[in-house]
Amino acid sequence: MKTLTIGQVARESGVGVETIRFYQREGLIATPPRRSAGYRQYGAGVLRRIRFILRGKGLGFSLREINALLSLSLSRGRSCADVKARAHVKIEGIRAQIAALERVKGALERLTDACTARGSASMCPILDALDADVEGDK
Repeated sequence: MKTLTIGQVARESGVGVETIRFYQREGLIATPPRRSAGYRQYGAGVLRRIRFILRGKGLGFSLREINALLSLSLSRGRSCADVKARAHVKIEGIRAQIAALERVKGALERLTDACTARGSASMCPILDALDADVEGDK
C-alpha cells in the first residue's frame, strides 16, 4: 500500500498542510499514528476523502454536513433517499439565501438610483440610509 507524508497529501490534494490538520481535528479524516521516524504516513484513501470534502464544499455543504454525508456513505443501514433528503434541505437553504440576496440587491439598487453622485458625501443618500437611526437598531 502506498503511503504519503502530510506534505505529499497536501500537494496531491491541492490543500494546505494546516487544512489537513484542521480536517483531522474536525473528524473529517483520520489521524494516522506516528511512525518510528516521528512523522505520520497517510494511506492513499485520504486523497479521495479530501476530494470528497472539497466537492461537498463546492456544492455549498458545511463541514458538519459533509461529515454527516461521509457517515452516510459508510453506513450500511442508510439509503440513497437519506442522502437525497439532505440534498433537498441544502437546496431549500440555497433558495432562501438567493431570496435574501435578491432583497439586499433590490434595496441597494434603490439607494444607488436615488444617488445623483453630485455634491459632498455628507449629502449622499446611500450614506444617509446607512447612518439612519432606525427603531430596534440600537
